[in-house]
Amino acid sequence: MFETILTTRQKYILNLVGTHNGIKQPALLKLVQPIYPTGKVTLLRDLSILNQNKLIRVEGKAQNTTYIPLHSNPLLIPFDPERYFVDPADVRPGVKQSFTHDIFDHLHDLLLPSELDTLKSHLIFSESTQTIGQTIRKRELERFCVELSWKSSEIEGNTYSLFETDNLLMGGTKAPGKTPAETQMILNHKTAFDTILEYRLDFKDLTSSLLLELHNQLAYKLDIDTGIRQHAVGITGTRYLPLGNAHQLREYFDKIIETINNTKHPFEKALIAGTMIPYLQPFADGNKRTGRMLTNAILLAHDYYPLSYRSVEKNIFKKALLLFYEQNSLVAFKNLLLEQLQFSHSHYFRTK
Repeated sequence: MFETILTTRQKYILNLVGTHNGIKQPALLKLVQPIYPTGKVTLLRDLSILNQNKLIRVEGKAQNTTYIPLHSNPLLIPFDPERYFVDPADVRPGVKQSFTHDIFDHLHDLLLPSELDTLKSHLIFSESTQTIGQTIRKRELERFCVELSWKSSEIEGNTYSLFETDNLLMGGTKAPGKTPAETQMILNHKTAFDTILEYRLDFKDLTSSLLLELHNQLAYKLDIDTGIRQHAVGITGTRYLPLGNAHQLREYFDKIIETINNTKHPFEKALIAGTMIPYLQPFADGNKRTGRMLTNAILLAHDYYPLSYRSVEKNIFKKALLLFYEQNSLVAFKNLLLEQLQFSHSHYFRTK
């Protein structure tokens, strides 16, 4: 959330409250002290902050006071990535090692009231771009596309710098020492973003052919099989193993599209797209890229600012997705998208 900046200790406390689905203060203090040596007064102050920000609710009085997560939706149980990834993948506790079929039952009511209030102020993309003039609009779109193409590719291990990406997309100059695949990946991002801009209203109501074509553009000339994959894949750094059956992949691919189309709030649609496409891994490669670009397509279709991800450190992005794979927790990734929406709103298409 934009309004709430929690300390690491407060995030840990929130994680404990969510994990226990309700816990009394004495028991909570015993769990917190070995990790963050603190007293009762400090703990109560932290709990008050969490309560004021509508992250938990309080029931009972005195020693019987119980702290309960505000939402019962298991996808909204938070985890502290800094602590969670201390252990290597093969020993992390509670890892969901396979696709959770009932996850679709919980893909709703993913936004807090305070988040919804904040999002209202970002529904102005067309208004902003219309008031700055065509010359500045064109320049800003080019800048945004360069930064998105660079960062999205960097997350995939591409070694192009931002400067080199700008030279490639704006000047047609390939960077020395880069592989043809790295260059093509950058170019494919621009093609996909240009397509999204031109046909953005098409993404208000998704179809499988639309999403397959988006992946095709991102996979162009990269030796990536297109269409729904026909073989099993693994994901580096996690014990989570995506589905391997092509018929099931197609079934859940269509179900993701249906879920997005039936979801009311545009940001919630984008959040589902950005996590469920990588989670299902319907394609042989390029799933995260497709998820990021589909997120932008949905946001633009509903007049929200797109996300360049420029200020995201790539390992933070990866950890947020891994938390969703392994614990089905959307909180870290949702916060990342909210922060990036704020970044876009503050850094692009500004008149001042």
